[in-house]
Amino acid sequence: MNADQRRLFEETPAEDEAALRAQLESLRREAEAAAAAAGTQPKAPSRQPRRSALPAHLRRVEHRHEPDSTNCQEQGCGRPMKRIGEDVTERLDIVPAEFFVHRHIYGKWACRHCQVLKQAPSVPEIVEGGIAASGLLAHTAISRFVDHLPYYRQETINARSGVHTPRSTLAVGTGQVGAALEPLYVLHKRFVLDCRVLHADETPVALLDPGAGRTRRAYMWAYARSWHDAVPGVVYDFCRGRGAQYPVAFLNGDERRGERRWSGTLLTDRYGAYEAVVDPQHYPGRISAACAAHARRNFEELAHEGTSPIGVDALRRFARIYEVEGELKGLSDDERRALRQRLAKPLWDELQQWLGLERRLVPDGGATAKAIDYTLTHWAALTRHLDDGAVAIDNNHLERQIKPWAMGRKAWQFVGSELAGQRAAIVMSLVQSARMNGHEPWAYLRDVLQRLPTLLNTRLDELLPHRWTAAKA
Repeated sequence: MNADQRRLFEETPAEDEAALRAQLESLRREAEAAAAAAGTQPKAPSRQPRRSALPAHLRRVEHRHEPDSTNCQEQGCGRPMKRIGEDVTERLDIVPAEFFVHRHIYGKWACRHCQVLKQAPSVPEIVEGGIAASGLLAHTAISRFVDHLPYYRQETINARSGVHTPRSTLAVGTGQVGAALEPLYVLHKRFVLDCRVLHADETPVALLDPGAGRTRRAYMWAYARSWHDAVPGVVYDFCRGRGAQYPVAFLNGDERRGERRWSGTLLTDRYGAYEAVVDPQHYPGRISAACAAHARRNFEELAHEGTSPIGVDALRRFARIYEVEGELKGLSDDERRALRQRLAKPLWDELQQWLGLERRLVPDGGATAKAIDYTLTHWAALTRHLDDGAVAIDNNHLERQIKPWAMGRKAWQFVGSELAGQRAAIVMSLVQSARMNGHEPWAYLRDVLQRLPTLLNTRLDELLPHRWTAAKA
């Protein structure tokens, strides 16, 4: 199971533990009351585990609790008592999403002598003439593409606050958001492809085919800057298929938009479509690198099934390689390459020699032979990172950026149209890159939508996820 699946099983024990603790606390209080009534001393409770402090940035609502009387209650005293300190406890609470209305009042000023009327210009919005402000538009888009809530569920949730937002209104607003963000997406794509080392992968999504009365398989292609690059970024591209023409067209760029053809090292799995992307005859400036995690998974399956001892031995060898790689994260590319050559290359050479010897003893056609053949066939691409410190050892970095699509398609099940898929790619490219750069998605998108209508095109790059800073209130 992956981490998300394991969390589903971890949540239930957490709930059970909390319920049992509450019951035990109730029984403890009853035991103390019974002991006090019997005149016996109850056993001291065990010390509770120390909780981590609640975030300092949260708003604090103070509740003062003082005795009804601060005079001494001892017999014959009655003097005023002196405050010597206080105990503070904090509990986390929440207020559901609050809807509010911006009232824009434009005063009218007239000169009776000159017959002139003067009034401040209206505040520009992404949706002119609509009821949705930038905050609601950002909330709807984040709920749709980050939290994976379909519009009909958002309509129901909003109705609990007494606000009627038809799903058609939500859909129209998000459509206009996608159109407004497209110029920023073009700039963001140019930034991602400016990195000489790229991760690439694809994942299937269902596309509604109204004429056939069913769905067909489409794909969301993803490209990310190198795991070792100082400034992260990911860009998605919705396509109707999985053929090589889609990544070829994306990486070749659009001359009408001033995009250049990408050159560098492309880190992928061994899906055949990528061979056309890095074909040296057509693209001599491109180099192919393979994902070591994919090679390792073949042996992991052998170890899990218990059909071959080679799987367990191979996992141990890969573990030693990854142990070395784990120590090189914060280094420069040159330092990482030097240490890989000194520490990791001997381990890879040893693995290659061992796999070659084992292959002679394994019959053709079996799972063990396929696992070994996969690794040895793609050996040059698998070890590409040894000669270039900017290349990651595997493609796990991008697989983490594709995971939101795998989670989301379980909720919304299909994309309604090709245009809707492109719109989702635009919003998710910017929002996911904002998360990679440490920004809160809603705060980023709301600020972008608020500033877009008045921002000059020459300053549009200020809103890119890796350059964005929130506008001052």
